[in-house]
Amino acid sequence: MIETPNLSYIDALSDGDDAFKHKILNIIKNEYILEREIYTKNLLSKDHIATADNVHKLKHKISILGLEKSYELAQEYEHQLREGKFNLKDKFEVTLSIIANFLKTI
Repeated sequence: MIETPNLSYIDALSDGDDAFKHKILNIIKNEYILEREIYTKNLLSKDHIATADNVHKLKHKISILGLEKSYELAQEYEHQLREGKFNLKDKFEVTLSIIANFLKTI
């Protein structure tokens, strides 16, 4: 299920305004870094409810970057976390790594 992030949604939203596009990308980058750190902290402490909340926030970045299958995975992972299950952790973290690498290139 390896998907490639894209900027289609952001391009459409910015409608050719490069300054606006860069502003959005900077917000996404900064929020992503912080949200991923908090996710990792809550995951390590096995706080499944807080981790589910973190996945919920990260899910929006996944969607904005056009990762449809990863979004579905995040939805299922969030649901499982709310039940105290961490089964999809490894798959979800692959998505997080893909996003982190992509954000480094833009």
